[in-house]
Amino acid sequence: MAADREAKLQLVHRHIRAFPDFPRKGILFRDICPILKDPAALTAVTDLFEEHVRQNHPQVDLIVGLDARGFLFGPLLAQRLSIGFVLVRKKGKLPGPTLSVLYDLEYGKAEAEIQDDSVAPGQKILLIDDLLATGGTLYAACELMKKQQAEILGCMVIIELKELNGIEKLKPHNLFSLIQY
Repeated sequence: MAADREAKLQLVHRHIRAFPDFPRKGILFRDICPILKDPAALTAVTDLFEEHVRQNHPQVDLIVGLDARGFLFGPLLAQRLSIGFVLVRKKGKLPGPTLSVLYDLEYGKAEAEIQDDSVAPGQKILLIDDLLATGGTLYAACELMKKQQAEILGCMVIIELKELNGIEKLKPHNLFSLIQY
């Protein structure tokens, strides 16, 4: 089982491309698009997330995906687990009554929102996104879940950029990452 897990992690790692100086000079962008293009790599990501959830969070009620790349992996995982999937979007993208939270970006502010009836008080949720950098977006999503009175079991990402220390912003919530740079 450990050898199978390691083989899947290596497959995922091989499908992450690095683009220096994107979107601006000094940034090394980690691109997950090749994972999406390769069925085996996409299956490996989903398998690894599923294994983690089944072993550590069997009581989860919902997967909550962050705009936009959490939308790529979250529904696949939710379907495997036979549970629901909920969207956290950028402000102004969801119909009906919403709850929102303002958060800081590296250069400015943004707002994330969720439909106000998406998560019931007490539901156990896991948040998913493609990457953790400074932690601002995942932190905002956690704040939205607190407004919904959800029980946050943890956060999951494919890639964690450790040098940016985004995990500190998420405390006391747990982070599960497949690949660390």
